[in-house]
Amino acid sequence: MTKAIRIHKPGPPSCMKWETVEVPNPKKGEVRIRNSAVGLNFIDTYHRKGLYPIPTPFTPGMEGAGVIEAVGRGVKNVKIGDRVTYASEPMGSYAEARLFPADRVMKIPAGISDEQAASMMLKGMTAAMLLRRIYRPAKGDTVLIHAAAGGVGLILCQWAKHLGATVIGTVGSAAKGRLVRAHGCDHVIDYSKQDFVERVKKITKGEGVPVVYDGVGKDTFPGSLDCIRRTGMWITFGNASGPVPPVAPLTLMQKGSLIMTRPMLNHYIVTTDELTRMARELFNVVKSGAVKIEVNQSYALKDAAKAHRDLESRKTTGSTVLLP
Repeated sequence: MTKAIRIHKPGPPSCMKWETVEVPNPKKGEVRIRNSAVGLNFIDTYHRKGLYPIPTPFTPGMEGAGVIEAVGRGVKNVKIGDRVTYASEPMGSYAEARLFPADRVMKIPAGISDEQAASMMLKGMTAAMLLRRIYRPAKGDTVLIHAAAGGVGLILCQWAKHLGATVIGTVGSAAKGRLVRAHGCDHVIDYSKQDFVERVKKITKGEGVPVVYDGVGKDTFPGSLDCIRRTGMWITFGNASGPVPPVAPLTLMQKGSLIMTRPMLNHYIVTTDELTRMARELFNVVKSGAVKIEVNQSYALKDAAKAHRDLESRKTTGSTVLLP
């Protein structure tokens, strides 16, 4: 028997319960992982609240790292004792141990800790999707990254800078501004004190940016659209402040024939090959030193409710892990 966070009815952080669960032996094609660290992500709060409905009861969590402690029939890519990480469906990482499809785990390269791996896979592959699959900044592009001090934001800032972009990042405090400047931001906008649209227009001499990476949602809409130059792209990939209201296609035309996309990482890593290629891109950029993964907060897994409250109140920066 093992312990896990369970949700029997969507709701506030207090709906998460620390319960005893049974983790059976793995079936064909499965492995059992003893988690050493679990990643905390905004999508976990969407599942918890019911914004993304999940049949109950369920164990939340999309990301983790640990050691293989049992393998099912036919598993060839990993063995007992291997350090592995994962960041995809099926969910259920908020547990001391769990089953997972063997073809969806990645061995952790030497030089990357379990805590780093658990905190970077979902956020890092999201950044890879945004920067390498959807809009690839060309050298000299100026890009706008909302919530630049967040988990995805800090990775985006560093990676975009590594690709040669000029990075504008929005934050909610002076302390977060100092953090993002140290992680690749050329221009920092504190939207608690400044109008980010006016500042972006001033920085770009009225032209606007070719792309906005927006994980905030409601609070940065419709301002994000006014930051984009003619025929540019708005990538809305998160709902940290709540979902974006419906957008009329005519609005995109009126703002300059803009392109809007609302991507989901799972659609970009459907096959094992897609998952492997994206994970390797992430591992490579981290091992090169161009992107540094810093775990700025850690909580006991049983205290996941506190971690959710701190995440939603924007008290956290960068990556956070839950420790079983």
